[in-house]
Amino acid sequence: MLALATDLRKYVRDHAGRLTGLLQQLVAIPSENKAPVAYEGDVQRYIASRLQKLGYDPVMYRPDEVPGIAEHPSFWPGRDYTDRPNVNVRIPGIGAGRSLVLSGHADTVPIGTSRWTKDPFGGEIEGNRLYGRGANDMKCGLAMNLFVVEALRDLGIQLEADLIFESVVDEEFGGVNGTLAARLMGFNGDAAIVTESSALRICPAQRGGRLAYITLHAPNQGILGAVRANAVEQLRVFLNGVADFQQQRLRSVAAHPLYAHLANPVPAAVNRVFTAPWGTGEPSNIPSECKLEMFWEAMPGETRQDVENEFHQWLDALIAANPATFGIRPTVDFPIRWLPGSAIDPGHDLVRELAAVAREERNQTPAVQGIEGPCDMYVFHEMGIPAVLWGAAGGNTHNPDEYVDVNSLIEAASVLLTFTCRWCGVRSDV
Repeated sequence: MLALATDLRKYVRDHAGRLTGLLQQLVAIPSENKAPVAYEGDVQRYIASRLQKLGYDPVMYRPDEVPGIAEHPSFWPGRDYTDRPNVNVRIPGIGAGRSLVLSGHADTVPIGTSRWTKDPFGGEIEGNRLYGRGANDMKCGLAMNLFVVEALRDLGIQLEADLIFESVVDEEFGGVNGTLAARLMGFNGDAAIVTESSALRICPAQRGGRLAYITLHAPNQGILGAVRANAVEQLRVFLNGVADFQQQRLRSVAAHPLYAHLANPVPAAVNRVFTAPWGTGEPSNIPSECKLEMFWEAMPGETRQDVENEFHQWLDALIAANPATFGIRPTVDFPIRWLPGSAIDPGHDLVRELAAVAREERNQTPAVQGIEGPCDMYVFHEMGIPAVLWGAAGGNTHNPDEYVDVNSLIEAASVLLTFTCRWCGVRSDV
């Protein structure tokens, strides 16, 4: 394995340009998720074509066509999967070793209406950063997974156990049906690595999260000057109350050990506020309605019922304490699924062995921590498949000028390639 590890490192160094070029190709193909619709079809066909050129026969299928998925308790209805296929391929081993799934999602959040200074689909490299929508979340992970598959073929490496590659659709906006569909289709292994950007940390845990759309209602206020119980006053009281809710969460929820390093393991915040379109094209008056997007995160082990009950109890108390302000009860909707927190034991063989490879490859011990937000890893855990996150570093995720750190991507790929060989085993007589 020592000689092989040296060869693998040299391969990654010599072909680093192929890795970044592959990411540029993926970024150049828009695959925005605008739930309930999205546009992953073109990038999934590109990925399938690369696998076919390697001599593999990828399987492409729509999540909603998978038998039994609509009846599964984790299925989230209401998504349109027209031209949104998953892509999976199983690279067979010789029947020994431990199988591994390399998982990534093809969809990205939209580019949005905020101004970019870089072409969101340009894949421009400036210094050590590669820019574009999805560059960090998470086409860098898909590029890394494809690079590993190509490296194994180029080097003529025969694994002892099966390696499963997958590019799933509909992870953003709490989709997760694509990841669930792959599990129900049988593309499972003894372990999985989800190559979300993790800043070169091993992440055996993810936080959960609940997204709420809250509408504050007030009687029609008409012209300026009528201020009693208007939506803006409700907003002031509500935002002050969110700070109280945050403190309540910190008191009531024990931090999971993989989040003990964080000052605030369960953040709660209002992300967006909307009352009316801006500008002189709109009449100037006091709004009778205000919409808010609120998101709060949860620790592994918290249940949906407990998290929602705590929220509703807080909201009831806020309204009861301010009856003159909230003459009409705010409306609450949950637009996406409940995303549970999830974790495996940091002492699991998957974590220990990945950490050992990362330490050898990078000459430093990687941090083992929980990732800061929700993702689709919990689906593997629910199916009894140990899984961790491992990936590059980057920034501006879900924002303009999203980027990935190129050097970290190369480092992450080198670790992943060596780990894949070590975990699955390599046939020694090839």
